[in-house]
Amino acid sequence: MTPTTIELIGTVLFAVAILHTFSTAFFEHLAHTRPAHAGLWHLLGEVEVVFGFWAFVLVTTMFFTDGAAAATHYLDSRNFTEPMFVFAIMVIAGTRPILHTATTGVRLLSKALPLPHNLSAYFTVLALVPVLGSFITEPAAMTLAALMLRDRFFRNGLSRRLQYATLGVLFVNVSIGGTLTPFAAPPVLMVAGTWNWDFPFMMETFGWKAAVVVVSNALIATLLFRKELCRISTTVRENAHGKVPLTMVILHLVFLGLVVLFAHHPVMFMGVFLFFLGIAQAYERHHDRLILREGLLVGFFLAGLVVLGGQQQWWLQPVLLSMNSDAVFFGATILTAFTDNAALTYLGSLVEGLSDGFKYALVAGAVTGGGLTIIANAPNPAGLAILRSHFEDETVNPLGLFLAALPPTVVAALAFRLL
Repeated sequence: MTPTTIELIGTVLFAVAILHTFSTAFFEHLAHTRPAHAGLWHLLGEVEVVFGFWAFVLVTTMFFTDGAAAATHYLDSRNFTEPMFVFAIMVIAGTRPILHTATTGVRLLSKALPLPHNLSAYFTVLALVPVLGSFITEPAAMTLAALMLRDRFFRNGLSRRLQYATLGVLFVNVSIGGTLTPFAAPPVLMVAGTWNWDFPFMMETFGWKAAVVVVSNALIATLLFRKELCRISTTVRENAHGKVPLTMVILHLVFLGLVVLFAHHPVMFMGVFLFFLGIAQAYERHHDRLILREGLLVGFFLAGLVVLGGQQQWWLQPVLLSMNSDAVFFGATILTAFTDNAALTYLGSLVEGLSDGFKYALVAGAVTGGGLTIIANAPNPAGLAILRSHFEDETVNPLGLFLAALPPTVVAALAFRLL
């Protein structure tokens, strides 16, 4: 394909945005050393703001190069359902009734494991909750897992090494754990309807391998850091969120279920979300602070990725189609680190006549690389928004995340290629 001028500009801005994600610590440093404009530097230091900011630059450029009508038409042609869905599901999944229910389930299961309490709790969160993402969607699973890890471990002090290892395993496991069904993982959802991938197919082709990967990664991390995990204070706020009436729990599960059910219909799930906000306000005593700020930042991040990602097809699709089914697995794994994995599989779904081997390799590679960077998988910014404040300078180093996610990514790659 021959790129247009705006496509070239979009690709340059996309590359700049990626570099910006690696430079957020620099902007935070400027905020402390240049107090006159500390607010601006803090804004640019928010990793969730990065892609939204550069998307704004792209749209502004469109206004001057192609005109207001073309810029408006381009935005109208983008699908912002996923950013809105992730925002809604994050806020609902992060409420006290939902978190209390999930924590209770994890606690009961962890007690049945023949491990010290801290080890069993850590393992269960990293192994069970990501697999639940196949049913409650990956963003909801990421939100729940991150909140439970925050309350149980991060707030009690973890070494830098364990912080990054936990985040890397969490991101990889959530990306892999959503592949048991055809509707929960964004990269699978993009192709499931076009390629007729139903529930039995996903369980037989991806699901059992995903379960093996998730359990293996969680177990390896638990055993590697068993000494530090056992030393963590057991004075954990098990009942910190207070008791929640059963009727309130059931009502919130219904809200969560309806948002998941209408995940592809924003008018429906946003209507449900607004009704939920009314209930949360009416029964404020049964809620902690809603994570509206975190959810909005993540939604802004994903919306920016949608806007910038729409200009990358001219080079992404030829690169993918130039590979055979063996090379595309590793190519997709690598490309996913620099683009959204759902964007890769969507481009593949536009091409007719692909072999079954190519289809499998493309999707398997996309979900395998989904934990390597913040932008690799849509739920990753949600986990980052919840856990980031417990990292040094409230910043997650992208290289540190990449290196931490690399070992569990290798485990996933071996499973999807050899099993």
